[in-house]
Amino acid sequence: MSGKLAARKHIEVLVFGSAIIDFICYTPRLPKPGETLHGHRFQTGYGGKGANQCVAAARQGSRTALVAKLGADSFGIDYLKHLQAESVDVQHVQQLEDQTTGVAQIGVSDGGENNIIIVVGANKCLKSCDVAAADSLFQEAKVLVCQLETPIEATLTALKAFKGTSIVNAAPAMENTPSELLSLASIFCVNESEAALMTKVPRIETVEEAQVATTELIRMGANTVIITLGKLGAVLGWKSKPGVFEHVKAPFVPPEKVVDTTGAGDAFIGALAHNLARHTDKKLTEQVAAACAVASQSVQMPGTQSSFPRA
Repeated sequence: MSGKLAARKHIEVLVFGSAIIDFICYTPRLPKPGETLHGHRFQTGYGGKGANQCVAAARQGSRTALVAKLGADSFGIDYLKHLQAESVDVQHVQQLEDQTTGVAQIGVSDGGENNIIIVVGANKCLKSCDVAAADSLFQEAKVLVCQLETPIEATLTALKAFKGTSIVNAAPAMENTPSELLSLASIFCVNESEAALMTKVPRIETVEEAQVATTELIRMGANTVIITLGKLGAVLGWKSKPGVFEHVKAPFVPPEKVVDTTGAGDAFIGALAHNLARHTDKKLTEQVAAACAVASQSVQMPGTQSSFPRA
């Protein structure tokens, strides 16, 4: 290197979002309201949609950075070390003295279904000023990923500041989604239940129903829409091509191999961001197919980030 330090390689995928510690209980089935069940296993893990998607992209090989908030507690300390171990750039992951690290209570049935309650903690302190503080990352990254576990105002600021390809994973879904959120994103991605809530389509269980919801999301302001449908894959639609849809099938996973669906959507988003950043010569349908393959692998392993495959 002729006495000179090697230049830092540019960040490819920048994630602006949440970091949450998962507390996961495994049980034969999910409880009914008011019911107490015996579980058969418990584990803690690293979660939060933002951090999940960042780690998923990193494990696929992208150079990633996260802008997020943690509490100044033992959970926050451990999370920071974990992100560094996953090769995530954490220069803009801040620990706050007066906040707790976000937590999620997750129940997982033997059939792989889950329910989740989150307490966001420090995540609610992510602000618009954090975009300016991380300006160099916003200038160099190829892909920006945002979600809705952090304040919407900060997310809108991040989207306005970014000039590359942006993905908004609108989860948890908002019943009255600001049109600006849809229009600012290059790609607006939701699952079937989130799309149903946002569009007021009674249910989305088929490809055809997903196409109806896609049309409505485009009418609401979205540019490119991806609705993920679990084992059915994903449906794509474009504002620039009214009435044109693509259905990307997911690899078949035998039911007996489905262990835990927690985090599968985040594995998809992270892998999609990686493919958008690294494989610009590919069509979006090909990039989505690659992301579906990663998500299909993740459901065959327990946990959230621990289930994300490496390239």
